[in-house]
Amino acid sequence: MVAATATAADAQVRLARARAALDAVTDPEIPVVTIAELGILRGVQIDDAGTLVITITPTYSGCPAMDQIADDVRRTLQAADVGTYRVCSVLSPAWTTDWITAEGHRKLREFGIAPPSHAAVAGETAQAGRPVQLMRPARAELVACPQCGSHDTVLISAFGSTACKALYRCRACREPFDYFKPY
Repeated sequence: MVAATATAADAQVRLARARAALDAVTDPEIPVVTIAELGILRGVQIDDAGTLVITITPTYSGCPAMDQIADDVRRTLQAADVGTYRVCSVLSPAWTTDWITAEGHRKLREFGIAPPSHAAVAGETAQAGRPVQLMRPARAELVACPQCGSHDTVLISAFGSTACKALYRCRACREPFDYFKPY
């Protein structure tokens, strides 16, 4: 019984060390926000064989940053000396902007990127949240400018600096900005 308790305690220490290290891994395209805050980091657990399993989900299936994110996760885990690990990319369930944390929203806004306007209410899961829309809404969304807060904004392009963002311009302060499109 003592060996089993020690093994469970060791596993908890490994998990805690891995989570703490992974909390510092930032998104390569938006370096002010972590992959945990964006909801890309989906799981940190130990499987039956004692291997630490890190699960990541891309913001969309063709996300070019996923290889870099996986490499950053591996380097971070290696530096944290957490033992044997495996990084798994999964597409299901599909990532949703509802997984971005409140802290992630704050950091995006402060960085000059308007966070998605249709965020889940605290405690609401993506499955229980709003339905995924496969078509553009009939009327334009009201997107607040991250610089001045005005809703007097206009869509310039459906694609911004990356495919998961749209390019807007604020009519009040005249600044262009990216908007993280809700999925």
